[in-house]
Amino acid sequence: MQVILLAGRYGTRPELPAGMSELEELRGDETIMNMNMGKTLFEEMVAATVAMDEERCVSLARKAVNEGVDPFEAIQNGFARGMQIVGDKLAKLECFLPEVMLSADAMNAAVEVLKPHLVQRVDRGSQGTIVIGTIQGDVHDLGKNIVKIMLEAAGFTVHDLGNDAPVRQFVEKAQEVGADIIAASALMTTTMAHMPDIDGMLKELGIRDKYYVMLGGAPVIAEWAGEVGADGYGEDAAEAVETAKRLLQKKMRR
Repeated sequence: MQVILLAGRYGTRPELPAGMSELEELRGDETIMNMNMGKTLFEEMVAATVAMDEERCVSLARKAVNEGVDPFEAIQNGFARGMQIVGDKLAKLECFLPEVMLSADAMNAAVEVLKPHLVQRVDRGSQGTIVIGTIQGDVHDLGKNIVKIMLEAAGFTVHDLGNDAPVRQFVEKAQEVGADIIAASALMTTTMAHMPDIDGMLKELGIRDKYYVMLGGAPVIAEWAGEVGADGYGEDAAEAVETAKRLLQKKMRR
């Protein structure tokens, strides 16, 4: 049995790391932050990501490598957490898309430094193949991009459909690449209405039994996902990764 993962509620606001004060308002293209001294490396990564400081993010990623820090932990507890804070501020209209893109560029630059060491971290071979995208009608992909990075960090091979991906594209791409997992998200209630169509299309094609289905995104809750035929759900990026691993382990036991 293969797996289709429609991954979780990426916009959930995380707790700020210990030693970090609340972020101050964004003013123009400069992020003003009030930090306590003695921050941990992960806290510095969070701060640099929110501050859109690409040079600092790259420097911190290199420092993590030199100090033998687990690169997956650096992404999950540092750079990705910073992007979650940025996403939360965007949802509250406390920042705007240009700032989000600069923070994303900073995180991506840091991840590029860490990627070679992620390959060394995982077991030989891919943990599974994933097709990921944001469901049709939805152009919000910040959360999806965080999950993509986390899945790659966990050793999965990921094929990204981008945003506004039609249901048929998820199914066809999964068949094309022999995917174990398809990950899709929705940020709006109007677009999450398309999610049950994946279950419906799989049944229509007579291949529903080949796949697990997991639904998620900011407006999605676990109960609703189960009601519309999903096999699983992830509330945030870290849980989505754990759910993907669990479903693959279930597949291997069949």
